[in-house]
Amino acid sequence: MKDMYVVGRNPVLELLKSHRDIDKIYVLKGDLQGSIKKIVAIAREKNILIQEVDRSKLDAISEGNAHQGVAALVTGYRYAQLDDIFKRAEEVGEEPFIIILDGIEDPHNLGAIVRTAECAGVHGVIIPKRRSARVNQTVYKSSAGAVEHMLIAEVTNISNTIDALKERGLWIYGADMDGDSYYFNVDLGGSIALVIGNEGRGISRIVKEKCDFLVKIPMLGKITSLNASTSAAILMYEVVRQKYGKK
Repeated sequence: MKDMYVVGRNPVLELLKSHRDIDKIYVLKGDLQGSIKKIVAIAREKNILIQEVDRSKLDAISEGNAHQGVAALVTGYRYAQLDDIFKRAEEVGEEPFIIILDGIEDPHNLGAIVRTAECAGVHGVIIPKRRSARVNQTVYKSSAGAVEHMLIAEVTNISNTIDALKERGLWIYGADMDGDSYYFNVDLGGSIALVIGNEGRGISRIVKEKCDFLVKIPMLGKITSLNASTSAAILMYEVVRQKYGKK
């Protein structure tokens, strides 16, 4: 796996809480206040090499992302397997709740979806190996470090993966503007997977045909679509509402 940089205070803090191997942490020379001080203290406890550097070094490392005076060099992201996701659901005594991303290409969207998924109790996210954003520095930053706590599986074929999920008892719900029912009128309980399509094209035809239900979000303004991460958040929290709303 290729090494990568993770930048920003929250993402680096989440890294330090995880079991990931961190080769080195770079901090802005002379800026050891606030959460940077906490990062340095934890890194020292873990015997991680800390190097104070000039801003130009951090600017080069961050590739345009806001580094907030800190960066970490880590081994590349380790993707999960489907079995890992089912095992996590079993460990917490819950029915599987999975997000399938059919061609999300913007790493900011992927990061935002992962962040919401982690907050909403999703057990895993599935992405295709091709024509999709992969976990990189921007995804880490956009997810505020949630990537470290979310199982993300890369699969060769989304359609075949849906078949495998169905065999394991999941119902598949696709987000589509031409869906048959509004999402709040559909029972989203039990073992389920939500499918979110590409930012521009939506869910592909083949994947759409594999869905058990297609649900839509009301569009009452002049703009007829939502950002993919916003749509995903609305649907994920409808699942949460139905699960916990009566408790």
